[in-house]
Amino acid sequence: MPDLQTFALTKRFGGLLAVNNVSFSLGRGEILGVIGPNGAGKTTFINLVSGVYAPSSGRIHFKGRDITNLAAHKRARAGLARTFQIIHPLENLNVVENVMPGFLFTRRSSLKEARKSAEALCGSLGLGGLDRDVSEITMLETKKLEIAHALANDPSVLFLDEVMAGLNVDETTEVVRLVQSVAREKNIGVGVVEHVMSVIRDLTHRVIVLEAGEIIAAGPYEEVAKNPRVIAAYLGGAA
Repeated sequence: MPDLQTFALTKRFGGLLAVNNVSFSLGRGEILGVIGPNGAGKTTFINLVSGVYAPSSGRIHFKGRDITNLAAHKRARAGLARTFQIIHPLENLNVVENVMPGFLFTRRSSLKEARKSAEALCGSLGLGGLDRDVSEITMLETKKLEIAHALANDPSVLFLDEVMAGLNVDETTEVVRLVQSVAREKNIGVGVVEHVMSVIRDLTHRVIVLEAGEIIAAGPYEEVAKNPRVIAAYLGGAA
């Protein structure tokens, strides 16, 4: 059974139907792409799954448990993690101190244990200079820091919301390899929201395409990219 499943998940904001009847699943070791034009409902969908928003209707199951009404911090503690498009590191703290909260509050480690675990996690992601203030790190390091912050919660499912935005080609390639390694070595399911189609093509096992809040196509990238409705809605002549 997949760790994460949604059933007819729907979210309305007044008269706006942001997510419409979305059912999907995500299992361990799988990398799922979530694509669609701006305003398609991708981030709203992640916000529903992670507990930022309550759904208007539909259900969310995680590890066989109905978590539809579970608070966001309890979902994180249960192993459902996500990153954010706009990253806000904890100011006036160094790199390793920014990663420690997950170990302290989700895994309930001691301060000493949390620091040691955070240092090891940062090292595995290629983050060096752990005593630097976060104002001194590069864009690539900031992205890795956001991933580390999520992984500190020891998730079985992780959503990455445009984590590669703002990176150059070489940096993007590095993060693609990093995500592949994380999914494989930690045996977690990863959902990737991304606009760069070469990333989706190279990184994911399958893809769901959202338009106006509903799934219009699903399957391997090679199949989805040939779907006439996807081409018309999103890919244009590049498909």
